[in-house]
Amino acid sequence: MKLLISMPGGWEWIIIIFTLGILLIPGILYLITLQNTLKVISAENRQMPPENVWLMLIPFFNLIWHFIIVNKIADSIRAEANKQNLQLAEDRPGYSIGIAMCILSCVNLIPIINMLSGIGSLICWIIYWSKISSYKNQLKLPSYYNNR
Repeated sequence: MKLLISMPGGWEWIIIIFTLGILLIPGILYLITLQNTLKVISAENRQMPPENVWLMLIPFFNLIWHFIIVNKIADSIRAEANKQNLQLAEDRPGYSIGIAMCILSCVNLIPIINMLSGIGSLICWIIYWSKISSYKNQLKLPSYYNNR
């Protein structure tokens, strides 16, 4: 008995690359947003180096690391806002929606339930990304650009 395994052809490669692009490009843009948010925060208020967000590219490790990132970014934004005397709507900026996103991402590993949690996780991810980007813009100061 022969087992025939064929390599993808022309159209199949296009579909694979297109699918990876749809999944990978938003993820990379998200990580750039997180990194840039941490860069806007002064070094003494950062809870983690900006480059550490790229550890999210490690499969399965990223499920745990995302919880840590959400925690560290919330605390970093809060500390920087306090330094700049900015009033923020949340005690821990982005933390609640970020933790919900992380929990739903973990639940995505459970068959059948993942159909619902996947949608919830995607919605929470978009909201979290938007919030963090908004906080990044609030924290930007002219002095930040003069010191770089």
